Amino acid sequence: MGSFRYRLRADRALLTVEDYRRAARRAVPDMVWAYVDGGAEDQVTLHRNLEAFQRWGLRQRVLTGVGEPDVHVEIAGVRCSLPVLLAPTGLTGLMHWHGELGAALAAERFGTRAVVSNAATYTLKEIADGTAESHWFQLYPWGNNRSHMREMLSRAEAGGYHALFVTVDVPTYGLRERELRRGVGIPPLLTPRRILDGAIRPRWAYGFLRHRRFSLRNIVDEGGIDAAVRSVQTQAEYIYPDMSWADLDWVRAQWPGPVFVKGIMDPEDAELAMAMGLDGLVVSNHGGRQLDGAAGTLDALPAIVDAVAGRGQVLLDGGVRRGSDIVKALSLGADAVLVGRPYLYGLAVGGTGGVTDVLEILRSELQRTMVLMGCRDVHELGASWLIPVDPPVGTTDRDARSY
Repeated sequence: MGSFRYRLRADRALLTVEDYRRAARRAVPDMVWAYVDGGAEDQVTLHRNLEAFQRWGLRQRVLTGVGEPDVHVEIAGVRCSLPVLLAPTGLTGLMHWHGELGAALAAERFGTRAVVSNAATYTLKEIADGTAESHWFQLYPWGNNRSHMREMLSRAEAGGYHALFVTVDVPTYGLRERELRRGVGIPPLLTPRRILDGAIRPRWAYGFLRHRRFSLRNIVDEGGIDAAVRSVQTQAEYIYPDMSWADLDWVRAQWPGPVFVKGIMDPEDAELAMAMGLDGLVVSNHGGRQLDGAAGTLDALPAIVDAVAGRGQVLLDGGVRRGSDIVKALSLGADAVLVGRPYLYGLAVGGTGGVTDVLEILRSELQRTMVLMGCRDVHELGASWLIPVDPPVGTTDRDARSY
């Protein structure tokens, strides 16, 4: 089994995703941190995503001669080196100027794929030209502006993007109070204190000012604060409260490759998606950034897997921080997981290399967990490998101390 490699930064060993999270908190200003790490309203759903994994224990078998577990999977017809994809995250360049291009490079070097956000700080063409593999594209079904959607889909197809992920859980923006209290809005509220907060982080400030990767380049392909504000305002105008299954069906008809719907949290919606002939879905509550009070994604997963009944692939995002979390998701029926915040933490700390490090942490933890469980192949994982447990008091809010 490949040995775990870690980096030393400022006399600290970055051994876990949580280590990278703490380091990322120090690397970026408060406004950026609130945007990346916060959730909606009371952040109940954000917490539930994390807590759900603590309700499952792992079955432990010994003397099974596992060797090096096989963690390869095939998603959307693409063989991936591990069951982890990079989730679409908007304004990724705020964490580090390498942004979505750096994340996609890290993913392909690691043998997996990134799902590039419609709200990326690099254009689809820049990412396609800067990478060797065909990554995947995420689109919001803005039914009130189909000409824009046609243009985006045309760009993605021309760039060789393989699969399409349609995010359907943003008919309106969730109320992200933590962001608003730190000045994140349209436009952002900059004060002398907030400007100083960026200035005292010279590495971040240099990348921010030098490379200007903080606008939605697929909407306004310019740098600068004015372009950033205009691009975010334009996207906000596209948000479509009347979004329906007809809009998703229209998008599906435009795309020649695999189509996944992202944002499914109910088995009835999973059934509708499969009846539409989609290739798969992502069990997701937008990382707790939309409907506060929704269930954790792992809690929602089993019923959705039952509803899909093998007719498409089921992916999960939300709350994955450990290799053991991946094991639990796959054991409950997911074909793979997507991670958003974990790779953003790595990006903030070390750019492209930091994303690679986070993926290495997750793979190492995944393989080590499987060896200790006595399981030789991720395809052998199922409900029989899990044991329901009552989390000890004080362990369910895994990251609550930092919220």
